[in-house]
Amino acid sequence: MTGHSTDVPFGSAAMEALPEGRREAVRSPAPHPASGSAPAPEPPRFEDVYAEHFPFVWRSVRRLGVDASAVDDVVQEIFLVVHRRLAEFEARASMKTWLFGIALFTVKQHRRTLRRKPAQLGGTAAMDPDVDHVRDASERGPHEHAAQREAVRTLHALLDELDDDKRAVLVLSELEQMTVPEIAEAVEANVNTVYSRLRAARRELDAAVARHRARDAHGAHTNEREP
Repeated sequence: MTGHSTDVPFGSAAMEALPEGRREAVRSPAPHPASGSAPAPEPPRFEDVYAEHFPFVWRSVRRLGVDASAVDDVVQEIFLVVHRRLAEFEARASMKTWLFGIALFTVKQHRRTLRRKPAQLGGTAAMDPDVDHVRDASERGPHEHAAQREAVRTLHALLDELDDDKRAVLVLSELEQMTVPEIAEAVEANVNTVYSRLRAARRELDAAVARHRARDAHGAHTNEREP
């Protein structure tokens, strides 16, 4: 899979990844709302939303459990939905919470589709968007880059131990620094439910981290004893 830079504006590599029919749909301007006595505010421009929020959507898709090899396809599907629905955005919530809601729904659809398909053997290695699609990737040395890739893999493995609901609120709270009301809007749950899920997610993550460290310590001790 060819990675996309988060600095690339809509219309270059990401646009070329779409089938021709979808490219034309994305290029078409969104319909204007019906005129009335008080004109409705203009919706955000799709190109601006894409350029500003592509990294957030990409990170969210990966952190919600989509395999790195499928992230590109899922992200493109999300932005096709965004393009179709952008005129509906009324700014009652932030753009990020609105986008996360679409991403969460699309990821669930993707995972349901995978469950209906037979498992595929093999596959190709894919870059991880949390590491390979950041703005300063070229500024890091090879050792620092390798260490960060390993840390990200560990993070995703730990997140995999949470169920979907706990995973979503933890990603938004701990990794995206959203407030609880924003998270509630994004996942369509009430505030008390979000607090409950966060407490449970943090407990489960702490336990997963402890198990991971114990496995690492056991492996290091075993290696030291080998001749």
